[in-house]
Amino acid sequence: MCGIVGYVGDKEAAGILIDGLKRLEYRGYDSAGLAVVQPKGIKVVKKRGKVGILDESLKKAKLKGGTGCSHTRWATHGIPSKENAHPHLSCDGKIAVVHNGIIENFHALRDSLIKEGHKFRSQTDTEVIVHLIEKFYRGDLGIATRRALKLVRGAYAIAVVSSNEPGRLIGARCDSPLVVGIGKGENFLASDAPAILAYTKKVIYLGNFEIVSLTKDSVKVTDLSGKEIPKETSRITWDAEQAKKSGYPHFMLKEIFEQPQVLRGILDERLKKARVSFQELKISGAELKKFKQIAIVACGTAYHAGFTGKYILEEKLRVPVWVDTSSEFRYRGPIVGKSTLVIVISQSGETADTLAGLREAKARGAKVLAICNVLGSSIAREADGVIYTHAGPEIAVASTKAYTAQMAILYLLAIYLGKLRNVISSKDAEKLVVQFKETVAAMRLLLGRYKKKRNTIATYAKAFRSYYLKHKEKGFFLYLGRNINYPNALEGALKLKEISYISAEGYPAGEMKHGPIALIDENPWVVAIATRSRVYEKMVSNIEEIKARGGIVIAIVTDGDKEIERQGVNYVIEVPVVEEFFSPLLVVVPLQLFAYYMAREFGYDIDQPRNLAKSVTVE
Repeated sequence: MCGIVGYVGDKEAAGILIDGLKRLEYRGYDSAGLAVVQPKGIKVVKKRGKVGILDESLKKAKLKGGTGCSHTRWATHGIPSKENAHPHLSCDGKIAVVHNGIIENFHALRDSLIKEGHKFRSQTDTEVIVHLIEKFYRGDLGIATRRALKLVRGAYAIAVVSSNEPGRLIGARCDSPLVVGIGKGENFLASDAPAILAYTKKVIYLGNFEIVSLTKDSVKVTDLSGKEIPKETSRITWDAEQAKKSGYPHFMLKEIFEQPQVLRGILDERLKKARVSFQELKISGAELKKFKQIAIVACGTAYHAGFTGKYILEEKLRVPVWVDTSSEFRYRGPIVGKSTLVIVISQSGETADTLAGLREAKARGAKVLAICNVLGSSIAREADGVIYTHAGPEIAVASTKAYTAQMAILYLLAIYLGKLRNVISSKDAEKLVVQFKETVAAMRLLLGRYKKKRNTIATYAKAFRSYYLKHKEKGFFLYLGRNINYPNALEGALKLKEISYISAEGYPAGEMKHGPIALIDENPWVVAIATRSRVYEKMVSNIEEIKARGGIVIAIVTDGDKEIERQGVNYVIEVPVVEEFFSPLLVVVPLQLFAYYMAREFGYDIDQPRNLAKSVTVE
């Protein structure tokens, strides 16, 4: 969840640390702080609230020093406050620690340390780490950190500095990401690459139970026993500009409009005429021919992409596909084995529950294929095979382009496996590729309609706000879809909840009479996905039932649809004509835009909604 940045070098650390935190604020924004090693000791500045508040206070602090660590927090243990903000200091003030993760045995460790005379200043689990390091410190910060971490249970990514060793920075990880940035005369730590991209593209991804010792000119990685571990250096392929707003008012809007470009890039990279290529996929064709069922495991928006994947893969492969939320999969003894292909989906590749699900599946003998965006992430490393989405950095907490990129990979995977298993002919594969490309072109056309200052979706959001001001209540939204667009009903409702704080529920339209219709009166707003499809007439009937009870309907329809108008729907959003099979890629765009404009109408923080963080690296 939280964001970590560390620096050691000849430059002033404070500016680099605060710049990195600004780039990582999507990971947490309850509080922020930094520690810089100065000639007279460690100086810590921390504030409750967003990084901008910390930045303002630094203008008066005048921090000088070339070694430091910083943190932006998403609270787990202890309320958001200055006292609970990181960094945390040892009793003597000579060691500072920042931490992402959860220390599960911190109560027992804290009680033991208090008995030994250590004084705690916060409610956090993190503070036990710095006191343990202080307890074991005998002149070598690396050894003390290793000894301390042998006692903790849970997840962690940490950065440690000490005034006794001013030119040294220690980092360590277990189930929380930590990246080492390699510079010239300087080195970096970060929980995510965007924090350091302005300074270097050369990185090392730390593995579990690995510790790195950095000086300005050296990098040494060891395990917890002190044994040195050789590590490969990777190069980030995207640049810092991709992690900027580029003239858009919010990252979310920018990322919505980037989707055609991302999908076009996926097609260009993965297609050689109509032949799909996954160069990084390490699972052999022979193994992929053997499986008899597919399980898809993911969380949140990635789960909805996987749910769409169920429809995609079952239709083309004619094998059973089931979808599970990662947090449920790992605890219920899933029935998977050698005949099961388990597909795990995660934008960050570090989602804690999905990573645990991956390990559960492997322990039961299943082959695991990962779909993720981050090179070298834990899920990518631990899966039997991986397919990268290469969607570039996604900064807004509410996922948009990662969702369509994940679906795009699932479409291509269906073609790839279909040909491999001889259930899709070359001619049919070529036809599917053409339809896919037409859908991407249609998405570009659709988004072109919303580059105007005034657009229909923004107008509908204004109408809802007027309704709210009149009735003094937000009410709730019901999102309805059928067949391959039912998962988009779930995703549309999630987006509205995430950034507009409006109660919303996605439902299969055919189930409306089994409960939700009881909620329909003149108050509820209903978003109905009613594009041309094999279930179009069924959706029209559902809309008629809603209108008969006074419901307010926003219908997403195919261009030129006149039938919907006859139903007296209140608002219509048109999308271009595409094949039903690929329509989820197109239909989700107005759902994303509607959530965006609703949040804008109410003046909410669109990129950093309350209580949420981009990457969920703790349970």
